[in-house]
Amino acid sequence: MSFEHRGETVIGAHEFTELKLVYRVLHQQLGKFPELMDSHFLIELQNFLQRQARADGIDTSHHGDWDCWLKDDAK
Repeated sequence: MSFEHRGETVIGAHEFTELKLVYRVLHQQLGKFPELMDSHFLIELQNFLQRQARADGIDTSHHGDWDCWLKDDAK
């Protein structure tokens, strides 16, 4: 895992399972921190993970399947 500062942007290389964990934890905190809902980081992370899930054959509109995939649970 690493971060690199490029101008005003930070680029990171992270393990896929850790990205899923970070997303789950941030998503669980939306009630306490509603400003997360509109953060570019969370939106981009969710979009990235949903693309990966769909590539794995997951229907991301089905909450149970999406949740299992995020947790690496078997269906």
